[in-house]
Amino acid sequence: MNPPPTPENIMHLGMAFWGSKTLLSAVELEVFTVLAREPMDALTLRKQLGLHERSALDFFDALVALGMLDRRDGLYSNTPETDLYLDKAKPSYIGGFLAMANDRLYRFWGSLTEGLKTGQPQNEVKDGENFFEILSRDPVKLASFMQSMTGISMGTSKAIAQKFPWKEYQTFIDIGSAQGGLIVEVGKAHPHVTGGGFDLPMTGPIFEEYVASFGLSDRFKFIPGDFFADELPCADVLSMGHILHDWDLGQKKTLIQKAYNALPDDGVLLVFESLIDDERRKNAFGLLMSLNMLIELPGGFDYTGADCCGWMKEAGFRETRVEHLAGPESMVVGTK
Repeated sequence: MNPPPTPENIMHLGMAFWGSKTLLSAVELEVFTVLAREPMDALTLRKQLGLHERSALDFFDALVALGMLDRRDGLYSNTPETDLYLDKAKPSYIGGFLAMANDRLYRFWGSLTEGLKTGQPQNEVKDGENFFEILSRDPVKLASFMQSMTGISMGTSKAIAQKFPWKEYQTFIDIGSAQGGLIVEVGKAHPHVTGGGFDLPMTGPIFEEYVASFGLSDRFKFIPGDFFADELPCADVLSMGHILHDWDLGQKKTLIQKAYNALPDDGVLLVFESLIDDERRKNAFGLLMSLNMLIELPGGFDYTGADCCGWMKEAGFRETRVEHLAGPESMVVGTK
């Protein structure tokens, strides 16, 4: 006989925000950056962070139990993952994204029920603000946000550089290139590829500085533009990463059509996101990301690989395929 069901999984998911906020507070307090310097005992770490003695030990040990810290012989240290991705001194740091989640998304997700009932965004828009306009007014915040996007997409960028047959193509332009993380990974792995990044003009200096830091400025240039207002630049390969999910269905199809029009015959469009699995049962992250688009934007939503293949076929692409990249991320490859 099967054992009777228990409420364990329900309670674990229902109270998952406890663990999430513990991690987000640890990022805010720079726990992982401090411990990247050297392991510390609880008293030393508490004093370094300026924490009250009442709950500091519970906080540190909760991070151990959550797999975010290690503790050996009374000394706390980072795990390999948190040392690589949550130390502010490392270029792989993704804490900027988590800081944004802590500062913004954590409270906005508290209005998910309202969003589900109204279909309206639940972020700064409710107060007459726009997050991306706020970023555009603050170069420091914009640079930090773009750096965090590079870090959180690093595994995906490396996978694209390794899995796509770049030897068959000469030129590559990333549409919505941000800091240029994908450009750099492709450029490092494939010295024959040239091209650039296409994005809003305000991102240009950040892109150019990042690409230059890898010695790739001679091969990859920044191309300023607006992908709705302007024609897309031409290259053998165009990519759109974490772009289409921001927009409604008509806008998604418009961008795919513009990419098709810009490509030469046999050119390729790469679209990568946390694609929802076709059965809509397994990739919880992709489905939750789609809910995040509800929180953040008036028409955005995530989609399945089959959805994207259908839109590409409608635009005229003769071949499409879906390929897993890393974690919840996959790419759709469309050939003109």
